[in-house]
Amino acid sequence: MTQDRTPKVIPLFPLPATVLFPKTYLPLHIFEPRYREMIEDALGDSDGGSRMIGMVLLKENWEKDYYGCPPIHPIGCVGRIMQVQRLNDGRYNLVLYGLDTFRVREPLLDRSYRRAWIEPIRSAGDPAPALPEPIRSELVAALQIYAQARGWESQIRTVLAMRLDDEGLVHLLSSELDLTPIEKQFLLESDGLIRQCRRLMDLLGFMTDERRSRKEANRPSDAGA
Repeated sequence: MTQDRTPKVIPLFPLPATVLFPKTYLPLHIFEPRYREMIEDALGDSDGGSRMIGMVLLKENWEKDYYGCPPIHPIGCVGRIMQVQRLNDGRYNLVLYGLDTFRVREPLLDRSYRRAWIEPIRSAGDPAPALPEPIRSELVAALQIYAQARGWESQIRTVLAMRLDDEGLVHLLSSELDLTPIEKQFLLESDGLIRQCRRLMDLLGFMTDERRSRKEANRPSDAGA
């Protein structure tokens, strides 16, 4: 894991359409009273001032019990509060930085918001994962083909020019590409960086084929057809 020591018990912030990845940033606006309390606790003394919360994705049909305790996906990502702005009415604007993934072991319902005992997916002190060069090259090629199909060549060139390490690149793409929340959760739950990269390439290939098929279907037919 990272050099930041993650508490064994952390607050959980479940959302229906947001997945946080390690080494990425996530801006949030906190307005519900229970989650304002969560941020106050994470910043203050009641949780040791860890400045950490666990981002988790709500499962389908969360609307039926949103203000209760709807089910969540058991794997999430620890986020450290890097920037925080407390507004006059008690709401917060903040920025999280993704540290590492975790598995929920035991939920705690002792406060207005959820907390949980968690287990890190990766052990402290593990070296940062890397991709074999052929796989990284395959990812870049798949990304460039998709960028061409979307007209995003300039944006992708900018990302590649950032010279991110393998882990940072795969997580950034997993976070920022136009994937559905459940597809992003599928990537987050990957068993290792290579598996996540292969899943990401599969999704890129599917989206490229889908866009090409849609473009072909919308192409005007020949006048003599």
